[in-house]
Amino acid sequence: MGVVIPLEDGKNKQASVQPLVDLTKADMERVNQLILAKAGSDVEMIPEVANHLISSGGKRLRPMLTLASAAMFDFKGDAHVKLATSVEFMHTATLLHDDVVDESDLRRGKSTARMIWGNQASVLVGDFLLGQAFRMMVEVGSLDALDVLSTAASVIAEGEVLQLSVAKNMETTEDDYLSVIRAKTAALFAAAAEVGPIVAKTDRSARNALKSYGMNLGLAFQLVDDVLDYGGKSADLGKNVGDDFREGKITLPVILSYRRGTAEEREFWKDAIEGGNATDENLEHAMGLITRYGGLTDTIARARHYGMIARDALAPLPASPWKDALLEVIDFCIDRVN
Repeated sequence: MGVVIPLEDGKNKQASVQPLVDLTKADMERVNQLILAKAGSDVEMIPEVANHLISSGGKRLRPMLTLASAAMFDFKGDAHVKLATSVEFMHTATLLHDDVVDESDLRRGKSTARMIWGNQASVLVGDFLLGQAFRMMVEVGSLDALDVLSTAASVIAEGEVLQLSVAKNMETTEDDYLSVIRAKTAALFAAAAEVGPIVAKTDRSARNALKSYGMNLGLAFQLVDDVLDYGGKSADLGKNVGDDFREGKITLPVILSYRRGTAEEREFWKDAIEGGNATDENLEHAMGLITRYGGLTDTIARARHYGMIARDALAPLPASPWKDALLEVIDFCIDRVN
């Protein structure tokens, strides 16, 4: 079951990530080669598990942010390629770990690594990729870049634990939820965008601008992801619609609908989420409540808010094709609900 989400009128064309893809194409080819090289190991299972996820069709938005944020300041060299690869390995490692924690069966439309090789292999290969990411950061030789990415790794882990602590708890507030997604998702977007100007040796204001852009883009991205779980299509999601509901995840559409509902409706949410009674029938009822109380439309409004902050963060930077592409990525991330 899907819910049609009306977007604002007046847009002439669908926003696209393609300008960013085109601008970073040559460097992304170098990143992809380095990914294959660094995912290699004499232990046969490691490249098998790593490549299963790496080759599964993700857009690789995060490493493209690193490449673009360095290139927009005319960086020459290969440090940004190594850092972009580190970012992608950190992201892949978190996906491997997430699927174990969430007991997920599907990732990008394919069976998760844990379903094929087991939980232990998924966790350990994720650890291997994190180790390779840090080795590449050290090779770059920038203590500032190492600090930013290593801090992000710690924050992401904190976000995972925080999400566990609020899982299946209907008293979770919107502030709690934002703390989770700021750590779990937005922190890596922010770090990916910030390390580009670091290696390009720009001034602090440019670095802060890209960090703010990445953080707020990441928040908008995750908010839209949480909308799609209740209002998207399985083919687009790469997972089953309603998986967040089945896993007892407390996302903003649920928080808003719970807060705004009647006492009887709040009892329904407690039974379904806290009580684990996440049947298909209850999912359908939950989606009806979310629609009735504006859970999806208001979550999209929040995403647009953070998108505007990301846009304003880049405003002081000089005009360039790179800046234009980064701005269009904001609209692309939000327009996925269309």
